[in-house]
Amino acid sequence: MKVLGIHHTNVRVDDLDAARIFYVDVMGFEELKRPDFGFPGAWFQMGADQLHLQTSDEPETKIGDHFALLVEDCAACADELEARGIDVLRLDSTPGVGIQAFVRDPAGNVIELIQPDS
Repeated sequence: MKVLGIHHTNVRVDDLDAARIFYVDVMGFEELKRPDFGFPGAWFQMGADQLHLQTSDEPETKIGDHFALLVEDCAACADELEARGIDVLRLDSTPGVGIQAFVRDPAGNVIELIQPDS
């Protein structure tokens, strides 16, 4: 499996407006356009990496706090992990995002594998 580096970190916040002010005005991050996932959130550029915020309790978004690894071929990485007996949640390609898959480490921490659109 070839990992190219960290793509983003996703954290949950309870007040998106306060978080947006903090990350833009205090930390100096640049807010990015974010696709509509059906729940509130925001994306920011921080140097070479991104910070993603989400504010939802909906079951389908319980992926919650995680870090995302940039990969060349998400399907191949998911195949390799499944062959090693690891459960993989594969998502359909999302325009503006790319191909995603999610796994948990032995402690239950969520790791996203992402192959961006561009």
